[in-house]
Amino acid sequence: MFGCLVAGRLVQTAAQQVAEDKFVFDLPDYESINHVVVFMLGTIPFPEGMGGSVYFSYPDSNGIPVWQLLGFVTNGKPSAIFKISGLKSGEGSQHPFGAMNIVRTPSVAQIGISVELLDSLAQQTPVGNAAVSSVDSFTQFTQKMLDNFYNFASSFAVSQAQMTPSPSEMFIPANVVLKWYENFQRRLAQNPLFWKT
Repeated sequence: MFGCLVAGRLVQTAAQQVAEDKFVFDLPDYESINHVVVFMLGTIPFPEGMGGSVYFSYPDSNGIPVWQLLGFVTNGKPSAIFKISGLKSGEGSQHPFGAMNIVRTPSVAQIGISVELLDSLAQQTPVGNAAVSSVDSFTQFTQKMLDNFYNFASSFAVSQAQMTPSPSEMFIPANVVLKWYENFQRRLAQNPLFWKT
């Protein structure tokens, strides 16, 4: 029913069924994993009105599993990419795997999928930094470049009273740079490829 993919590793399609509505995948050597993809195989859809909440579990310093909600998959959204590299510390969240006696090895993390009502999925809040950014890398780079340029240029700002006249240098008012920065951000938000026209 489900598959799990980690870059540089074989696809896992044999989830361990630990209850009628709960499945887990083992993730050995989890410290080296940054992202994980969870997907439906397409062979068996969820029953009408159902979906799967996706959890990440890793052993804490005492070997106790810490479960964190990553997100969900449904018939309408049959796959999802989750960033787990920042989740290997911190607190767990409420989860449906607590009463299970799941066999695990200390250096192995797990992905858990719990089949639940769609209404229940909509009310759950995944851990904030698990979602992969939906902003493409070009837009992200451009935003970072804008921020860096604005911060750099602003660090040289002086008031008119502090200025030393220098006939060979041109000065640009800081409010002009700020206006350009805000306009560029607005246009980038409306159409990330506006600069091509």
